Amino acid sequence: MGDAGLAVVGLAVAVGLVGIVVPVLPGTVLIAVAGLVWALVQGGAAWWFIAGTALLLVAGQVAMYLLPGRRMTRAGIRRTSLLLGAVLGVVGFFVVPVLGLPLGFVLGVFLGELAGTARVGDQVGGQVPGRARTAWRSTVVALRNVGLSVAIEGAAGLLATVVLVAGALSLR
Repeated sequence: MGDAGLAVVGLAVAVGLVGIVVPVLPGTVLIAVAGLVWALVQGGAAWWFIAGTALLLVAGQVAMYLLPGRRMTRAGIRRTSLLLGAVLGVVGFFVVPVLGLPLGFVLGVFLGELAGTARVGDQVGGQVPGRARTAWRSTVVALRNVGLSVAIEGAAGLLATVVLVAGALSLR
């Protein structure tokens, strides 16, 4: 692969890394596809590097769902609250581009947890301010775990990029 081809692959990987943080772009997919294109053109030992890249990206995807998910479950956050957060995040993304996704997620998780604590609070005799405080604490836990998820995916993307760069430099 020539210098121009490597530059295009590098640009795609860079955009993929940005896409991990900015929820508009499919970051991990871009990194994987750029690496696959490089391996197809380069051939030979490049397949070993793309195998390592794929392994890192898949491990990152698995970890980014399992670890934060378990922590949120242990914290008592309801799956329905997370689902409502995801739905309102998608709606918010189209209403207020880019910023609407996190705002919608926060609002959805808060409302879901508030509704859930209202049901539990009514049985126990809870006050509205106490329920709102509990719902907000759950929302903060959910936000921290979303941050952890992004950090895990980002670390996997960076490690995969290191493998691709090492492959491109060593096979040059």
